[in-house]
Amino acid sequence: MNIIVAGINFKTASIQIRERFTFNKNMLLRAIQTLQNRIGIQECVIVSTCNRTEIYCVVDEINTGRHSIIAFLSDWFNTDQSELENIIYVKESDRAIHHLFRVSCGLNSLVIGETQILGQIKDAFFQSLELSATNKIFNRLFKQAITLAKYVHTHTDIGRNAVSVSYAAVELGKKILHNLSDKTVVILGAGRMGELTAKHLYSNGVKKIIVVNRTIEHASELASRFDGVALGLDQLSTALKDADIVISSLEAKYNIITKQQVQGIFKQRKHPLFFIDIGVPRNIDPEIRYMEKAFLYNIDDLESIVKSNFQDRINEADKIEEMIYEEVASFKEWLDTLDVVPLITQLREKSITIHEEAIHQIEKKLPNLTEYELKIIRKFSKSIVNQLLNGPLIKMKQMVVDNSNKDELIEIITQIFSLEEERNKKLQESTVKSKRSEIKKIDFTLNSTPIHSL
Repeated sequence: MNIIVAGINFKTASIQIRERFTFNKNMLLRAIQTLQNRIGIQECVIVSTCNRTEIYCVVDEINTGRHSIIAFLSDWFNTDQSELENIIYVKESDRAIHHLFRVSCGLNSLVIGETQILGQIKDAFFQSLELSATNKIFNRLFKQAITLAKYVHTHTDIGRNAVSVSYAAVELGKKILHNLSDKTVVILGAGRMGELTAKHLYSNGVKKIIVVNRTIEHASELASRFDGVALGLDQLSTALKDADIVISSLEAKYNIITKQQVQGIFKQRKHPLFFIDIGVPRNIDPEIRYMEKAFLYNIDDLESIVKSNFQDRINEADKIEEMIYEEVASFKEWLDTLDVVPLITQLREKSITIHEEAIHQIEKKLPNLTEYELKIIRKFSKSIVNQLLNGPLIKMKQMVVDNSNKDELIEIITQIFSLEEERNKKLQESTVKSKRSEIKKIDFTLNSTPIHSL
């Protein structure tokens, strides 16, 4: 088995490109199921945020896996593979594992050390887990990455003076208008990003917060926590008339705020209006940037705002990198022992069978033994078996990890302990499961909706 990640992020593609390759919540479940049924894909997790789209997979073979992932993205987003290959990065084996740890800890984010990505990684993993798209390899890897990230944010200074994209948006607002306490700020979107933005605004003294959202109930819930006002999306123009700053983070495939709408608003007001669009895809018409009295910034513009806070975090990041290397080594050691796990299981099962047969023979030859005496015999004979096995099992793990020719070593161990019969039985069971899995995949394919109709 091999681990591979393929993705597009803020370092490799502009927002204009990234927004074309995002999975919204409604399509994500279907996307995971579709990817899971691609050739060679054994486990998969899709991470889709405003700054990255990444596909993590356990694959049978690297080249096949790489082709399946790129073909999936090409089909899903109706894009030529040649275009994808110019913007996508692919990391394999140790580099893929290392990348996941860095992403989870916030070291690969636009804002180093931000914590929002950890929640997004968790959500992505648990969604795949619920769909049975992960198994023992990703179940262990993602849990290990999440655990490390939690430790990092709790026990290091990487999160000191915490920043995020929403925090950077508020910092930009302060830079533009200096004092925010007497300003009216409209937050477009009541999701996680909107919540973080409201929190940062409130802590910076903003007293007039208007939350605009498709669902008025969600807007009311968020606004009430910050003494704000809630409005529906149909009241957006009304909110914009009184606004000084608009921070938008809705999930939408079209412009929520249009140039024509803003032109109408400017007929009723004289002072400028600042737009900060942190939605991906963007929520605000980019043409507004060129209007008089309108100032528009998008998520890519925030990068320069947060650079001044980076140095301390970069120093902490160096310490965290050392932790990550240790975690990668630990996971790799566990991963290498997977080859020998079936052997260990077979050896234990064989020892249990031999032990039970021996106890059965003792009961036949010594029928007058009391239950207490049999209990003592079982206990001590089992202890002898376990002690005899303990040393070889530890040595087997170590030898498999240290040996470059694992297949040959496993074959030698199989012959030494005469495990051929147990191995053949396991192979037969595995073949039956594989056939059942293929039948399910065929059934899924026959009953699935074509990509172009989604």
